[in-house]
Parts: sequence; structure tokens; C-alpha cells
Amino acid sequence: MTTYFKGFKDEFWQFFEELSENNNREWFAENKERYKSDIVTPCMDFIVDMGERLKDISPHYTAIPKANGGSMFRIYRDARFSKDKRPYKENAGIQFRHKLGKDAHAPGFYINLKPGDMFYGGGVWSPESSALSEIRDRIAYYPKKWQAVIEDQDFIEHFGEIKGSSLKRPPRGYDADHKYIEDLKRKSFFAMKNSTDLDLVRTPEFLDEVVNTFEATSPLMAFICDARGFEF
Repeated sequence: MTTYFKGFKDEFWQFFEELSENNNREWFAENKERYKSDIVTPCMDFIVDMGERLKDISPHYTAIPKANGGSMFRIYRDARFSKDKRPYKENAGIQFRHKLGKDAHAPGFYINLKPGDMFYGGGVWSPESSALSEIRDRIAYYPKKWQAVIEDQDFIEHFGEIKGSSLKRPPRGYDADHKYIEDLKRKSFFAMKNSTDLDLVRTPEFLDEVVNTFEATSPLMAFICDARGFEF
């Protein structure tokens, strides 16, 4: 299998370190070619290589090597309704979402690349209310299937537990005494592995590390897809 990805090298991390100190349009304009060569290019190589390997995990997730409208998130922040007016994100984000999903809230595999804050895994982030209800219903009505997810040994070894922001109280319509009420309270369901291994991320072997981590999310991803009526 051809491998284009050579690692996220020193210049990748250096760009974001400098951007965090110069997060303004003038600096970015002066360094836009660096952004293309040092950030976009290795991300595109990573996406191309991951596309081939994703097929072995699930043929229903897409890897689109485009800097805009593809698997790589835009670097531009939407600061219209935020007190934080910094125009640029200080990280690279990549998502491989289900082919039936139209936005970042669809089930997907994700990787966040930021100096001091690197993580990767899979799940669903803040799905719309109807999708969230479908996931909660599946947990409520099929507790043994949910138990199989959270007690999967490979899953536990990689992630420990399911994560995601939660309601303070049980959602309306669900038994407050349900065995998995804490999971029913969740508004997101994901499993992420945090890493500080910059030596590995600078090498082509980082691709294998991420693939293995994505594979470990399979019980959760399959459960979410079943709840949504998607193929996994």
C-alpha cells in the first residue's frame, strides 16, 4: 500500500506556535504559503493514506483530501458571536465522517493536532435532537448491547470510558433509575485518546497509531450507526 504521509514535522508545530503569538490577518497573509506547505500538504497526505485504511474499518466513512469542503477543517474561525475575536484556529482538525452525514455533527473519526493538545478517536459531537434521541433510545431499550460497548476490552484499554458533555438531570421520557442513566444524560458520545508523543507524530508510523485507535472505537461507532439506521 502506497504511503504519502511522512509525519507532521517540526515546521508543522512551529507554524502553530508562531500563530498563537501572532493571531492576526497581517501575519497570516505574510505566512499563507507556509500554511499551505507546512500544514495543508501533510494533512492532505494523511487524509489520502487514511482513506485507504478506513476501508478496513468501515467502507462507509469518507476521506476527502480537500482543504475546503473536505475532511480537513478550515483554519478560519467564526468569531461573529464570540467574545474571542481571534480570526484563526490554532490547531489542525481532520474528520472522517459517515457518508450519510452532512456536517461535523455526524458520526465520525476525528483527529486534533495542536501543540500540547493532541487527541484522536471517534464518536458523535452534539448531534441534533432527533439523532440524540435515537442514540438514547437504543441505550435505554438495548442495555446489554450498550454494555458490550463500554465493557469491550480493547475499547477500555485505549480510552477507559465514553466521554461527552451531559445534562444535569435525566432527559425527559427516560427512567431516572435506568442502569445507564449517566450515559442517557449525555449530549455527545465519543472516545478519544490523548497523546503527547511528538516523536511518533513526526514519523509515518503515526498513521498506524491513529488507524489502530480508530479501530478500537468500532464498538461505539457501530452502536451509534445502528441507532441512526446507518450502515457501519
